Amino acid sequence: MNLNQVTVPSIDIQKSISFYKELGLHLIVEALPHYARFECKEGDSTFSIHQVEELPRGEGVCVYFETEKLDTEVKRLIANGIQFEQLPTDQRYLWREARLKDPDGNQIILYYAGDNRKNPPWRIN
Repeated sequence: MNLNQVTVPSIDIQKSISFYKELGLHLIVEALPHYARFECKEGDSTFSIHQVEELPRGEGVCVYFETEKLDTEVKRLIANGIQFEQLPTDQRYLWREARLKDPDGNQIILYYAGDNRKNPPWRIN
């Protein structure tokens, strides 16, 4: 099996399209006002947003996007007006993460883990 895409809910698709384009995703489907799909810069995965009347309650959705140039990307995004909840921070689980919310409150984590993403020292063999 291979992960094809992740879809997150949105009240305002147009606002979300602008946000995800600013993050660096490439818009490939724009079926307004209900749906949009993006390609990631690297790999073969896609990411989409779909219109909902009400957003999920509680913790909601959490999406991770990996980039080797985490600190550079965060600086670029801040310069373009994107606000972060957490600037790049080294985590105890050996990932470096920055956290922000999309326009609908979905948690977005930009991170870099390198080999530790799939092969941390505690990996089960």
